[in-house]
Amino acid sequence: MPSPLRSSVRGLAVALILVPALAVGAQTAAPDTSRRLETVVVTASREPQSLTRVPFAVSVVSVDRWAGRSGFGLDQALANVPGVVALSRYGTHDIRLTIRGFGARGAGDRSNAGTSRGIRVLLDGIPETEPDGRTAFDQIDLATIERIEVLRSNGSAAYGNAAGGIVSLSSMPTFDRRFSEVTMQRGGFGLQRAVVRGGLALGDGKVWGALTRTTFAGWREHSDASRTQMVGGAMAPLPRGGRLGVQVAAAGNLFRIPGPLTPAQTEVDPAQANATYAARDERRYNRLMRLGLTLDQPIGTTQDVSAMLFVNPKVLQRSERNTFRDFTRVHTGGSLSWGGRVERGGVTHRLRVGGDFAYQDGAIQFYTLGPGATRGTTLTTNKGEGAQNAGLFVQDEVGLGEHVTLLLGARYDDIGYFYRDFIAPTLDDRRRFTQVTPRAGLSWRVGGGTVYASYGRGIEAPAGNETDPPGVGLPTPVTALNPLLDPILSRTVEAGMRRYVAVGDGPLRGLSLDAALYHTQVRGEPVPYNGGRFYLTAGQVTRRGVELAIDADLAAGISARFSGTFSRNVYDRYRVDSTYLGAPGGRVVLDGNAVAGLPGRVVNAAIVWRPPALPWLGVEMGAQHLGDHVADDRNLVPVAGFTVYRAALAGERVLAGGISARATLAVENLTDRRFIGSAFINPDYAAGAPLAYEPGLPRQVVLGLTFRRAR
Repeated sequence: MPSPLRSSVRGLAVALILVPALAVGAQTAAPDTSRRLETVVVTASREPQSLTRVPFAVSVVSVDRWAGRSGFGLDQALANVPGVVALSRYGTHDIRLTIRGFGARGAGDRSNAGTSRGIRVLLDGIPETEPDGRTAFDQIDLATIERIEVLRSNGSAAYGNAAGGIVSLSSMPTFDRRFSEVTMQRGGFGLQRAVVRGGLALGDGKVWGALTRTTFAGWREHSDASRTQMVGGAMAPLPRGGRLGVQVAAAGNLFRIPGPLTPAQTEVDPAQANATYAARDERRYNRLMRLGLTLDQPIGTTQDVSAMLFVNPKVLQRSERNTFRDFTRVHTGGSLSWGGRVERGGVTHRLRVGGDFAYQDGAIQFYTLGPGATRGTTLTTNKGEGAQNAGLFVQDEVGLGEHVTLLLGARYDDIGYFYRDFIAPTLDDRRRFTQVTPRAGLSWRVGGGTVYASYGRGIEAPAGNETDPPGVGLPTPVTALNPLLDPILSRTVEAGMRRYVAVGDGPLRGLSLDAALYHTQVRGEPVPYNGGRFYLTAGQVTRRGVELAIDADLAAGISARFSGTFSRNVYDRYRVDSTYLGAPGGRVVLDGNAVAGLPGRVVNAAIVWRPPALPWLGVEMGAQHLGDHVADDRNLVPVAGFTVYRAALAGERVLAGGISARATLAVENLTDRRFIGSAFINPDYAAGAPLAYEPGLPRQVVLGLTFRRAR
């Protein structure tokens, strides 16, 4: 382990030991500091509970953390979460997202545009992640999101396939009376954005909805985007404290893909598009909607039932790899669970038993590319691809007295692929993966904070396009699914602490601390080759790191935030037939190499000032830093680190008639720094140079104006 990481680990380990002890001694001076954490309720373990009782690394992000920014992509909300790398690839919703290294292979070509891998994303409790583990961000817009929970630990024991981390988003606004709201934003590079939101309280029930329209000319050639997105819902009370919910979401999203550049092209003109991508007008036009129903119903005083059903039809069109592609898919699924609470001999058990099922299937047709990159007349591929993810889980949250909680859980998953080729039926194939994933965690509440430790295993099946076989090296007969790929198995050990300290009336008024150590081993990590034309499996990967988040309340209306992740990510055992590296005649040993796509250092910081004399005004300065890393397994394609700065102003006043007005000014990349926003993993080469780099967004100014009326 390099010395910076070793020092960080030692320092954090000392803090994990000493801070609770110091907190015990401070209880007389500040006996109520735990209340701040107690009021934060999360659902990270599929059971609503106070943050003080959760034995896993969890971060909660509220809307004030991204208010005033463009909000086009999730990166603006998640960048400050430790353990997370969230970067916009070229200024739109298309982001690169990893949590503790899960999802890193999603950066690159070949069906990765606009999607992530290995991380489960939920919108209002309903999965946006498809059964094969891919997540598209078409239906997610920060303008319609109120709150985000990020489970940084492996969540497979609760949520199943592709849950190396969990991002749970809530769109329900916080309101107790009727409100309406309109926001207009204008920004550099042709950004135009309109948002309309509203909510109506009907007794104990609520109805809400939001509509956004965003257009972006793009700063790189061939990178324009336009999206119309709607989200809404209703919640009705049921007898005995139950609730019935209806959620609706829909989106139409068209975005063009500028493609990767070589190092020389990036240096000369980072705004240019990849010539091949531009000539083929490579783009995606996704139209989709979703209807979901949720039920939460208590049974007596100690039991409850929760249920969810959803249907998610999709029509997806692409110009990609010199073909025009039509996808028609329907994603359906649901969940059902029972919860019970039992107390015996001073020990409290909170049981949760349930299951999930999701299935997606549909027709896929490839055509030749016609004039103007339209759909041609020749059908070249006609197939159907189905994916299933079914699982049963059980967990027991055991309260061992007032301060100690033990959580035990396990899940059985059955993941399947079903491939039919209507032109060449001999390619038809199906595969199934089954796995049991346990987890256990222990939390100890002491001195206004929580110390925890946990162990968990995870499973992730290769995503749909990752199952394509390589062109050479396979035994006959060849089918459509790559027999060289196995499920990705992982195990994670972590320890951490959360604490809030109310200091007093001096320069430092209060301090929140979130710190964690983690060690993850992954067996069977899929790695893209030839620009993602096919995937092979790395034998074993180790990822270990330190995460730290600090929020400080200072005097004079000043607050400060810091988050940092310091990690080491290596291939422990990785042997590749060099045929797949373009050099036949042997094997390549990559043991000890750095894992592609993962920076070892990620730091975010911000200072916010609300002048006491001007309480309606807010000023923010922030910075984001990523360290150097590599884009290929041979560690021959470097990706330079960078630091970019941002600034924001916000002012809010109450006008006549109960109307409030809020004006915002945000400047992204304040110093107009050139940097690499994303890099393709194991990229293609052009004339001996890697086609790897997607330059990041230059300086962008965004102005916003919001009017809100509540009555």
